Amino acid sequence: MENYLFNEFQEVTPLAWKNKIQADLKGADYNETLLWKTNEGITVKPFYTIEDRTYQQINLSKKGFNICQSITIENEEEASSFAIDSLQRGANSIEFIANKPFDYKKLLTNNNLQKATLYFKLNFLASEFVIELAKHLNSDTCFFNIDSIGHLASSGNWYQNMASDYKELESIIKHTHHSIAVNANIYQNAGANTIQQLAYALAHANEYLNHFGKEVASNIHFNFSVGSNYFFEIAKLRAFRILWTALLNEYEVENTTAHIFAQPSLRNKTLYDYNVNMLRTTSECMSAILGGANTITNNSYDKIFHKPNEFGERISRNQLLILQQESELGEAQHIADGSYYIESLTEQLAQQALNVFKQIEKGGGFLKQLKEGIIQRKIIESASKEQEQFDTGKLILLGTNKIQNENDKMKNQLEIDAFMPIRNQKTLIQPIIQKRLAEKLEQERLRHE
Repeated sequence: MENYLFNEFQEVTPLAWKNKIQADLKGADYNETLLWKTNEGITVKPFYTIEDRTYQQINLSKKGFNICQSITIENEEEASSFAIDSLQRGANSIEFIANKPFDYKKLLTNNNLQKATLYFKLNFLASEFVIELAKHLNSDTCFFNIDSIGHLASSGNWYQNMASDYKELESIIKHTHHSIAVNANIYQNAGANTIQQLAYALAHANEYLNHFGKEVASNIHFNFSVGSNYFFEIAKLRAFRILWTALLNEYEVENTTAHIFAQPSLRNKTLYDYNVNMLRTTSECMSAILGGANTITNNSYDKIFHKPNEFGERISRNQLLILQQESELGEAQHIADGSYYIESLTEQLAQQALNVFKQIEKGGGFLKQLKEGIIQRKIIESASKEQEQFDTGKLILLGTNKIQNENDKMKNQLEIDAFMPIRNQKTLIQPIIQKRLAEKLEQERLRHE
């Protein structure tokens, strides 16, 4: 059918829009009034047109996103029971988090678990254990979050040392699929801006490619945290897929798309007026969906101050179910295609991140710049700028630095430490510190309760 409703309207050029807006401003300066520059240095316009489309070809998942339940293993039987219950109540994937080797036979005794997509976030490095676990599962839908470089970046130390860590990883890679993770969430939760997150994730992954060769590309998957800048976060995930494809093209690797595991940021979560955290995580999960994440796990509204509990975990899982089923976003990864604004953002983020990546490689690579403290310094500069904006009220977290409820008391609610721990450990390099924006203000309020 050729006669579309919109064909009856005359096309309006960007110049005509700008002239109309300028007239309506009644003398106010267009650039000063309606253009704003982000912390990344990107200028956001008040309107976008078809001329801003870039028609990027992005390799997105052909199916919708997985709803994941994250479970820390403290007792194998309890963790297994919680996982089975989560699968029965809407989740279709499970992330098990472990700080030491565990009895995987006891954990995975139920066949339904082995049919689900499983993620194992292992905060230790033990190749024999991982290989045994992989053989037990014998599944291509199992992902191991093992990231020695990420451990170095966040803790300041290798698990053992660089040579030993890489030897362990080499053994794991030979016997498993999807066994190398790039935990880009470290950078977001420490205050890195969007361009830095993209560039550092790419450079981080490139260290593994440089060391183990291009054959390891299919083993690498990515963990991103998603913040509250809604459209930028959608564009961030889309931009990373473009960057990953471009990098692999340089290695002459084809048909390998980025597998992205996403979760809401902790940086903007608050202790006071904590129910607002549900609004933040809903928006962030929606960004992850529209950005094309393969798997999404949500954070409960009380994650930063309560131990995991049935109510909080159920609500966080149901948020994803509502988005998937009631909001009909089950297969929404292509919805952003054709959005003038998002395509323009995606292109700008990808290009600027690529420039930063090239600077890192020219400077000797990601590991070298970590050891020299360059990456840490850049993140601190970005985090300090954001912290100043929060402290002065330019960046608002409702209920915390804006519209506070003076009757809100939290001192007796703290089941776990809600604040960045003091580190006394000797480190090889300066660690990248992950910290929430509201911590200083919250500590002050707690002292005066």
